[in-house]
Amino acid sequence: MPPTVTSSTLAAAGMPTDPKGPTGHLACWLADLQLADVPASAQQRAKDLILDGIGCAIVGARLPWSRTAVDAVCEFEGRGNATIIGWSRSISGPAAALLNGTFIQGFELDDFHPYAPLHSASLVLPALWAAVEHGATRVSGADFLRAAIAGFEVGPRVGKALHGTEMLSRGWHSGSVFGTHAAAAATVRLLNLDAARIEDALGLAGTQSAGLMAAQYEAMCKRMHHGFASRNGYYAAMLAAHGYTGIKRVFERDYGGFLSTFGEGHDPDASQIIEALGERWETQRIVIKPYAAMGGIHCPLDALFDADAQRRLVPAEIAQIDCYVSHALFHHGHWKPERPLTPIGAQMNIGYALAVGLLDRAALVKQFSPSRINCDDVWDMLARIRVHHEPAFDDSDPAERLRTRLVVAFTDGQRIDITRRASRALEAPQSSQEVVGKYRALTDGLISAQRQDAIEHAVSDIESLEDVRDLIALLAPPVNAAFD
Repeated sequence: MPPTVTSSTLAAAGMPTDPKGPTGHLACWLADLQLADVPASAQQRAKDLILDGIGCAIVGARLPWSRTAVDAVCEFEGRGNATIIGWSRSISGPAAALLNGTFIQGFELDDFHPYAPLHSASLVLPALWAAVEHGATRVSGADFLRAAIAGFEVGPRVGKALHGTEMLSRGWHSGSVFGTHAAAAATVRLLNLDAARIEDALGLAGTQSAGLMAAQYEAMCKRMHHGFASRNGYYAAMLAAHGYTGIKRVFERDYGGFLSTFGEGHDPDASQIIEALGERWETQRIVIKPYAAMGGIHCPLDALFDADAQRRLVPAEIAQIDCYVSHALFHHGHWKPERPLTPIGAQMNIGYALAVGLLDRAALVKQFSPSRINCDDVWDMLARIRVHHEPAFDDSDPAERLRTRLVVAFTDGQRIDITRRASRALEAPQSSQEVVGKYRALTDGLISAQRQDAIEHAVSDIESLEDVRDLIALLAPPVNAAFD
């Protein structure tokens, strides 16, 4: 008789418990992924995402809530050998992943995936930096890039299995729910784990997933959600590397599985995790933000600027602005704001973003600073903006849920009616040159020009970098505060 194949014998052979199932298939793909398998265009997009994430971390490192987080975490976590970006301080690897992820997501400037909402750089980069500094052996830039792409690919795929924006409609902070898998996937690829250990890491990541979207109103903790997920994904990979087992077939389990639990009643689709895996690159669909606001506000802002191109929007000439969005964006980005409004509330509120965008014709750091938020002209304009749920935008196609209709009514009776299917950043992704421009604009005055250049060069040629610690060393010294 042939020997019985059990989960323990498969694990001993480095194989997942069901190599043909979604979890096992993904684990095997991650174990086998080589940089040569990735198209040059996806590699370049990954480098753009890394540079953009670093720029966002530099802005976020010294924000008021980030300083509070550093003071608190350093007090109870103690010391370690992992770098806290922009502070000339080090801490344990998990704590560094938490803080650095908090910095990248610290001011809503970082990337987002439009169909499976998450902020990839804030999940992937902190976990990888922690893993690099934990190990005794040198990690090349090429290996780091390959690992980052693994994370950029996995996070959105798990999100799409939960139907992406549906998670926001249900009140989950989507990216922190499936972001643990992005961080874990990146870290296991860096650690070169076999498929059996990767299956464990995916299970350990899934059991640590969480995030409540009510954090967007007043709490600091919304800034930290992706940091939590980055830390938890890092923990998952490191535990698996040491033989600590996780949930097997975590995406397929009917009772208590990741998809069956988070997707209960919403028909999750596990096939999305491995559909066109290695053929369609989600890395290339990740959007780099031009505005310092949540991703769902970008299309309304672009519609506003489209209207301004047709007729100069002068506040005194505007009677009312009506903005129509899908159920997911309405529940994620609309409530009646009241003074005092926090920066996080302003960056998540469609009405506020439209008001300040109209007045300043910009939506970057200054527009969401506490001093600007409290200005009377913003609140006067905000009182004339209405946001509505448009059921016709609740299409089963995720792309259709990004649509916006904006109607501007003027005091002289003219109306401008704009409908956009998506934001400009989604329709025409920023070029690498534009990403560099954003990075430089964000970091001007926060770090020296020499340091700016050195970081940019290290990332642009990261596949030739012999030791990623050289890049991390450029990120470690103090940075200036974007505002106080």
